[in-house]
Amino acid sequence: MIQHKARRTAFVLAGGGSLGAVQVGMLKALNRAHITADFVVGASVGAINGAYFAAAPDETGIARLERIWLGLRRSDIFPFSALNTVLCLLGRRGYLALPRHLRALIESQLPYLRLEDAALPCHVVATDVLDGTEVILSVGEATSALLASTAIPAVFPAVAIAGRPLMDGSIASNTPISAAVSLGATRLLILPTGKPASCRRHHVVRWPPHCMRSIY
Repeated sequence: MIQHKARRTAFVLAGGGSLGAVQVGMLKALNRAHITADFVVGASVGAINGAYFAAAPDETGIARLERIWLGLRRSDIFPFSALNTVLCLLGRRGYLALPRHLRALIESQLPYLRLEDAALPCHVVATDVLDGTEVILSVGEATSALLASTAIPAVFPAVAIAGRPLMDGSIASNTPISAAVSLGATRLLILPTGKPASCRRHHVVRWPPHCMRSIY
């Protein structure tokens, strides 16, 4: 007798800086269609959106995320200054700014401290600074994980977690499909931030047939 594995749906949120705002509209559409996720996976800004959505994966939570985006200004995330720029250009510092404002935003708005405490399982993708490999963070301090996943090289400093220096997750995997599959997803709902994949050239990736039938 053939036994079919239960379908597990993952929302995969891509990186893309300020373009991450469009993912709010996508989450709204999914919610209205009554499409739910078993877990979320995100890289860079997609990790932040995913983490906030995982706190309250419903209409109220999405509305809260929308209000955060509507209130954001560039200086809230990138507090650049002439002094920091000069220090970076002189080689006195390997980054342009400390993510103090971003940390404050995460800590003041995210209603849980550890990833494993999210209402919906949340997985954050970062990149190992030393070898460029994808790192999946599923437990531990949420703020540190999100700062690691958004640590844009030369803009923000790398974040050490468990002694491992990590940087922006979009470097290793801007759209962390592999991470979602490795975590057991059988259906993937991709929330992009840029052009559709069909508009760009990509290396051919061979996915298991059960996943290929379920990628939207």
